[in-house]
This record gives sequence, structure tokens and C-alpha cells, in this order.
Amino acid sequence: MLVVMQSNATEEQVRAVCERIESLGLKAHAIPGTGRTAIGITGNSGAVDLGTLESFPGVIECIPVTKPYKLVSRDVKKEDSVIKISTPSGDVFVGGQHIAMVAGPCAVETEEQCFTIAEQLQSTGVKLFRGGAYKPRTSPYSFQGLGLSGLKILSMVRKKYGFGIVTEAIDNESLDLVEEYADVIQIGARNMQNFSLLKRAGRAKLPVLLKRGMSATLDEFLMAAEYILSEGNYNVMLCERGVRTFSDFSRNTLDLAVVPAVKKRSHLPILVDPSHGTGKRHKVLPLSRAAIAVGADGLLVEVHHQPEKALSDGIQSILPSEYAELMREVQQIAQVLRRHLN
Repeated sequence: MLVVMQSNATEEQVRAVCERIESLGLKAHAIPGTGRTAIGITGNSGAVDLGTLESFPGVIECIPVTKPYKLVSRDVKKEDSVIKISTPSGDVFVGGQHIAMVAGPCAVETEEQCFTIAEQLQSTGVKLFRGGAYKPRTSPYSFQGLGLSGLKILSMVRKKYGFGIVTEAIDNESLDLVEEYADVIQIGARNMQNFSLLKRAGRAKLPVLLKRGMSATLDEFLMAAEYILSEGNYNVMLCERGVRTFSDFSRNTLDLAVVPAVKKRSHLPILVDPSHGTGKRHKVLPLSRAAIAVGADGLLVEVHHQPEKALSDGIQSILPSEYAELMREVQQIAQVLRRHLN
């Protein structure tokens, strides 16, 4: 159910509708737009009394939402959502005309490693630094990350170089720590349908970057995002990172067709991860160009100064000098689309 308010509806009128919805035992989600406020209703197992809500001052109409996802739908919000990420060097915006660039190693290995990469990335203009303190790996014998000490290293990178920090949480306990040390909470592909973790992310104060599961359909992807929004956190970004297919020439198949598909159905921004999407260093640059060309709202790229020595995913990590070239090339494509990189 969606309640559409008039463009000149007051805060008191919006609040009155929300209070009425919640008095029925339902959840009200007021989502402001540029021209109107829409109030999404969740928690209803059946029809809601339309007549009661339509009689409230400031209400234009009540619209049934037929899609299983309500809050992420374009029905709720026609224009693109723009997510603000606060960093020590200023706010970074994602969505609309803003393209967010994120770069850094797959995993935090040492303080020296992160500082070296961060220093070399600074000159490229990138504002967001990625790095995994927690690494859910297929093999129990693979490097699993440094945990809390890794988060502390990322915090030092944040303080010294001014980057915003994007890092993954793998359970509720690690999410508590990520929320303390980072600027964006990443939910990885393996946890896309970890519903208790999604609900906890929905109660967090930080923006969330949700990666698509390895075999997830578009509807499953959007429903995972709906879990987060339904708990009250509307600062959600999606990320396409490749899906599993029969192709044997890349790690995954990067599904760039999902970018315009998401934009047709949802107001949420979507980034692309060409590193995991291909698993091959030489494919990162061409797929980055393509991602921006089809409308991606950002790129999540793995960068390492010594990829041959990386403890995780060195084969798909590019050098800082190669990332500088990537930035120059995607900037030109963004200008054609009348968009700009953060």
C-alpha cells in the first residue's frame, strides 16, 4: 500500500497519517521526494481501509502496490535516490548525476600494505577506500581476514588520508564493529539472503552496500534490499558483482543488463564490481568502461600494489597506476552522459 501526499502537505499532516497507520499495527515509511512525500505501508497481510486514509488532510490517493517489494519500488519514489556518505574529506554522493568510485585491496593484510595503497590512490581522486577485515571464504583454510585489528587499520587509513571506508560485515557481531569503525556497511554476495543480518543492517545508522548473490534473480535482489528498508534504513546501494553461469573464461558473468533493469524497477542506486565480476585483471578496465556506459552509479574496484603477493584475489586486483588510467577513461564516459565522478 502507498499513500501519496499532496506537494504542499505539511509535516503535521504527514505525521498524522503515519500515526494512523501505526495505530493499526502496521509500519509507516515516509519517503520524501522532490515533488511529494509518499508513505509506504508494510506489515499488512491483507487489504488496508483505503477510505479512512484517503479522508486525511493532505492525502491525494492511496495506491495498492502489487510488487512484493514496496519501499524499493519506483511506485514509492519516482526519482532516483541519492545516498550521502560522510567522509573526513567531505560528503560523497551516490546516485542521480553522481558516480561513486571505490578502490582498495580485497583484504586488509598489514598496516604497511593499506597505507601504501591508500597513498598511491590519493592522487587519483577516489574518495572511498575498500578493504575486507572479515573475509567469508569458500575454503576454511583460506585467509579469513584480520577482524577487529583490520578494522583498526582501516580507521587509521581514514584518519591519515581522509578516505571514507567501505568494509564488509558477515554477522551481527561484526556489523556492530563495522558500524563503529567504517562509513559504509557492505553486505557480501554470500550474505545477500542472511535475513537476520539484513534486518540488523536496517537498524544501522550508516549507508549499506548490498551485493547481489551469486545466483540471485532480480526480484530476490530487490527483496533483500526491501528487508533493510523495512527496518528503517533507506540509505541502501545495490552492487552487481557477477553471477554464476556456464562460462569458463571468467570467474563470474558480469550481468550489466541488470543495471538498467534495476533502474526501471527501483529508485535505489546500483554500483558494479568488475573485479569479482570477471576475476581477471585484464578485464577490469573494459568492463568498468561498459558499466559506466550502461548507467552504473559507481564502481567497486580491487587495487593492490603487489597483487602477486596478495593474500586474497590478487589475480583480479589491478595496480594503482592502472586504476589511475581507469579513472581517466571512465571520467570521459561519464561526461558524455552528463554525469560526474566523486
